[in-house]
Amino acid sequence: MNEADSDFLAERAAGAGYSIARRPEDASVLVLNTCTVRDNAERRAYGRIGHFKALKAADPSVKLVVCGCLAEQDKDRMQTIVPHVDAVFGTKELAQLSELIARWRPSFPDDEASEERALMMPLGGAADCVEDAYAALRAFVTVQRGCSYYCTFCIVPHVRGRFDHRPMGDIIAEVGEKIAAGAREITLVGQTVNAYRDPSNGADFADLLETVAAIDGLERLTFITSHPKDLNEKLARTLGSIPALNSRLHLAVQSGSNPVLRRMNRKYTIEQYLEKAAMVREYAPDWALTTDLIVGFPGETEEDFEKTLELCERGLFAQAFMFVYSTRRGTPAAHWEQIPPEVGSARLQRLLAVQDRFVRAYHERKVGTTVRALIHGFSRKDREKLSLKTLDNVTIVTPNVAPFDAPAGAQEPWLDVRIDQAFTWGVMGTPLRRASTFDELGRPVEGPVLSLI
Repeated sequence: MNEADSDFLAERAAGAGYSIARRPEDASVLVLNTCTVRDNAERRAYGRIGHFKALKAADPSVKLVVCGCLAEQDKDRMQTIVPHVDAVFGTKELAQLSELIARWRPSFPDDEASEERALMMPLGGAADCVEDAYAALRAFVTVQRGCSYYCTFCIVPHVRGRFDHRPMGDIIAEVGEKIAAGAREITLVGQTVNAYRDPSNGADFADLLETVAAIDGLERLTFITSHPKDLNEKLARTLGSIPALNSRLHLAVQSGSNPVLRRMNRKYTIEQYLEKAAMVREYAPDWALTTDLIVGFPGETEEDFEKTLELCERGLFAQAFMFVYSTRRGTPAAHWEQIPPEVGSARLQRLLAVQDRFVRAYHERKVGTTVRALIHGFSRKDREKLSLKTLDNVTIVTPNVAPFDAPAGAQEPWLDVRIDQAFTWGVMGTPLRRASTFDELGRPVEGPVLSLI
């Protein structure tokens, strides 16, 4: 959701005459888009705001804006805590932020940054929305903002508000724009995306998926994230009936213990969750199921935690995002007696040992097969390698076969990769064929030329 919001701001900044700077040292306007889902994200955001103070000192014309969930939560006190911030915009004020940076544009010179800024040590960090050969291949389209379920651990309803569903017509129009701009894969985004209802006619998320999948030029479609409460048979049947849908469902379970689920206000039992997972398997047998898990929630006993371990021992999840509970200001659970940090950390390590074993096994089943995957860009650790994602959202790293390092590489962004090795983080493989569209047969990848001279 934050990436989708960053894209929204970047598009409007470009319309106002800006370009996206690759380094904060080169920018006239610094926009920090923040998150408050976990305490670590909040602390990192304030740390980055502090780092940016050096840029303001070197060049007072630089503007610093903070937006997103932390800005919504701390709107009334942020400029007291960090007075060098020029503007604070909450989650519902992105349109006003884009208007403000448009008004600022004429005040900035078009020449290079000042000598003082040029002499600064690099501040680090990577900007969102920096264009490269592969940036346009994937696009996020927000279908819904906010959440009305008020899980007792979650800050989202407090900083993003209750459900606010976009009209389907607006969503369809934006998907068409993204495809026209080069998107090969569209991700529909919402805090509880499968709770979607068109405000004009009541169409549900299954209806939305069918409508978007029928848009001319769409190659692949996916969505995140889903709540078990809103997974019904109609949606499960729809998942198995649309060929363009990527074969991964992210369905957060959070805990394997019913007492913990009740305290979390999750609105389902573990038995109901398993029934819905089985229903998805019936209609979409090849789909991967991924999830979120929280350990150390207030009141979680050893017996409760063992229930979560037992759930993972079923081998149900192809991947899981696992966390120790993080106290969030303003949520009911923040006022309850907390589990000691060392207990939560120990439980997380035990959970990782169990679930990672099944993740590794899921990846190992791909070894020896050939899969089609979309290039995401260069490997973060080695630019001599490419990073790709399979349809079930597994990371693949392959050698960067020329000319994929050129913009022309994005014209054939689909690779057929033979999977050679499996790890917990993903797989490694050898590219065999390349294609310009998902359904195209493609042509053999040309290996590097070996010179004997």
